[in-house]
Amino acid sequence: MLKLPIYLDNAATTPVDPRVLDAMLPYLKGEFGNPASGSHVFGQTAARAVARAREQVAALVNADVTEIAWTSGATESNNLAIKGAAYANIKRGKHLLTVATEHKAVLDTVQWLKTQGFEITVLNPESNGLISLSKFTEAIRDDTVLASVMLVNNEIGVIQDVAALGKVCHERGVLLHVDAAQATGKLTIDLATLPVNLMSLTAHKTYGPKGIGALYVRRAPDVPGAPIIGQMHGGGHERGLRSGTLATHQIAGMGECFRIAQAEMSIEIPRIRAQRDRLWRALCDINGVQLNGDLEARVANILNIGVSDCDMQLSQLTEVSISSASACTAGQASHVIAALGVDAAATMMRITVGRFNTNAEIDFAAQYLREKITGCRTRMAA
Repeated sequence: MLKLPIYLDNAATTPVDPRVLDAMLPYLKGEFGNPASGSHVFGQTAARAVARAREQVAALVNADVTEIAWTSGATESNNLAIKGAAYANIKRGKHLLTVATEHKAVLDTVQWLKTQGFEITVLNPESNGLISLSKFTEAIRDDTVLASVMLVNNEIGVIQDVAALGKVCHERGVLLHVDAAQATGKLTIDLATLPVNLMSLTAHKTYGPKGIGALYVRRAPDVPGAPIIGQMHGGGHERGLRSGTLATHQIAGMGECFRIAQAEMSIEIPRIRAQRDRLWRALCDINGVQLNGDLEARVANILNIGVSDCDMQLSQLTEVSISSASACTAGQASHVIAALGVDAAATMMRITVGRFNTNAEIDFAAQYLREKITGCRTRMAA
């Protein structure tokens, strides 16, 4: 029997995997030490947990453990990467490049830097959500020091070609920051080969706890000097990049959820893609329904559709939990959809499948949404 409501908003956050919770609990009970307290067994036990989790996070993205710095989540990682790189390289230039469909944690950060005297270029994507490589290349200036492009868009799920973008940045001496919050466990990330300098990671999009993330900082940058400088001071933790007592239980949770993702993604991705496609097949024949973003260059779990001639409040969908946009822009029109040039009058639905969804839930959701769309149009026509 189905348990209602059905959760299909996994891009906003994912439920914590029970195995992740089990990995966290010891560090909220008896093993509560501060990992910086190396003089006794409590601190040493916590430090070993932090080191193990750092190895697990590094393994998923094929990085070195020394390149992983803990943060409170992707928003802090984005801020640290962008502000840290901007100020570390201010003598080389003050121009930053990003994309109109980035997360607000990137867009708001670069706009703040603009008030501090930096120059910003914000590129619009093509209508399918992907960035034109030629337009990106043309936007790089002699004084460009950093480009920030997300790997997987959090609203429409498209995958940017960061390998090609990074190659251009490398050739021009520009640091590349990538927000990969929506990518971990959804596609293979190999930072040993990807020309990326900085990458933001988080746990709660990958069945881990909220409030913990990491920033990958490449040891051998493409440009002279330090790639970033710390933005939070007070103890010099994380090699001076981010001060503050480490939350051992959350870090252990992030390590475990990344370990599980690495072990199971080869099986999980095809299953989730099949469920997403099952849902899309059940909805695509409805008149006035269109897909937002490229269908092929897309992660398996995200489906974003527009429904014309239907003024529906998603909060009234009591049996299925979906969203219209990023949770960080709740109550606002989607800047991502606006950048695609999509009809803003249509009802937007971001439906995101997750690890714990079943085929029965997908079938129920499809039928439920069909009925609600039909009912909405009937009321509007009356």
